[in-house]
Amino acid sequence: MISTIKNAILKRFRLIYKHYRYKIYFPSLYKKYCKEQPVIKNKVLFVEMRFTKLSSSFQHLYKVLEESGQYELACSYVQFNFVRGKQYTENVRNMLKELASASCVFVDDASLILSSVPLRKETTAINLWHACGAFKKFGRSTASLMFGDNAATLDKYPNYGNLSYVTVSSPEVVWAYEEAMNLPEGIVVPAGISRTDLFYDKEFVNSRKEKLYEVMPSARDKKVILYAPTFRGHVATAESPDEIDFARFSRELSEDYVLVCKHHPFVKEPPVIPEELSSFAMDVTPYLSIEDLLCCADICISDYSSLVFEYSLFEKPMIFYAYDYDDYCDWRGFYYDYSDFTPGPVVKTEDELLKAIRDVENNFDRQRVIAFKEKFMGSCDGHATERIIELMNKKNPQ
Repeated sequence: MISTIKNAILKRFRLIYKHYRYKIYFPSLYKKYCKEQPVIKNKVLFVEMRFTKLSSSFQHLYKVLEESGQYELACSYVQFNFVRGKQYTENVRNMLKELASASCVFVDDASLILSSVPLRKETTAINLWHACGAFKKFGRSTASLMFGDNAATLDKYPNYGNLSYVTVSSPEVVWAYEEAMNLPEGIVVPAGISRTDLFYDKEFVNSRKEKLYEVMPSARDKKVILYAPTFRGHVATAESPDEIDFARFSRELSEDYVLVCKHHPFVKEPPVIPEELSSFAMDVTPYLSIEDLLCCADICISDYSSLVFEYSLFEKPMIFYAYDYDDYCDWRGFYYDYSDFTPGPVVKTEDELLKAIRDVENNFDRQRVIAFKEKFMGSCDGHATERIIELMNKKNPQ
């Protein structure tokens, strides 16, 4: 009984504190900074919500803007859900101070902070969503599922407010982002995903292969299998699947293949690959980006990750290892029917996965992958960054 009362009091306190922060303190702080400084023409702010360096969603665009010499660039690192207390408050303060004088701000994720402040009318806010296509549900689409907040909370504390534009990978998926972000027609724009421009640069693609060989020399004369699952659970406690017997895979595949693993950046403790298998299997998460690995892979094994949309640009085989499909569907759900949507075999056991790899040459349907690519990646043609810059320089529609 005492424990129940204590938990209720703590919950109430957290709600009051959240209300104070996002409805009173942060908005008033932003107004104060706006009074102290004017908007700086051509100042562009990149707000990294989770990490301590710019994610790949931003990097290519940042480089293009920097090389043009026309913009004053700034970066803020909020680390939402990764730091708390005074450090988080300080990070937000710094971000709001930069935001107050920015003519354009880019985010690539949900941002309760950006949504909570009375954004200046001179500031254009663009969300370069970090994923391509529309796969697993998020935002308002998960309001009735275990993964997301309820609709009342999302209405009170929206994550996608103040946005001028959201850029997505094709016209096909606009509806899903409008639903998830609870946005009116016209804000979600199929301009393409900036980082995918790199996949049309042959020099970049070839250099990524050499980068892999530096990290894993045994890959040079073998075909490369990329295993890149999405995380399980909530962001703060994210885990990665541990459903591959690496020793068995080595015995059955090492003559022709190497296996490289790339875990989601939210995962803090990925499964360990035995050291004695390092010539066959390696976790390259700390060394290579997912863009690096998509350029190198001959086969991609994933589950519910949006990276398969990007990989479709290479028109190579994909295998979907969905051993926990029923549980995941109840947890988060999908925008499209999973079995009809996936452009490759869906397997649920290790035996089926090994068989799919061994039979990949005979069963690969390139036309199915091409149709998938054209449907979900139609705006990723190597010129997405150019269109995003055009949006940035367009008059703010808000």
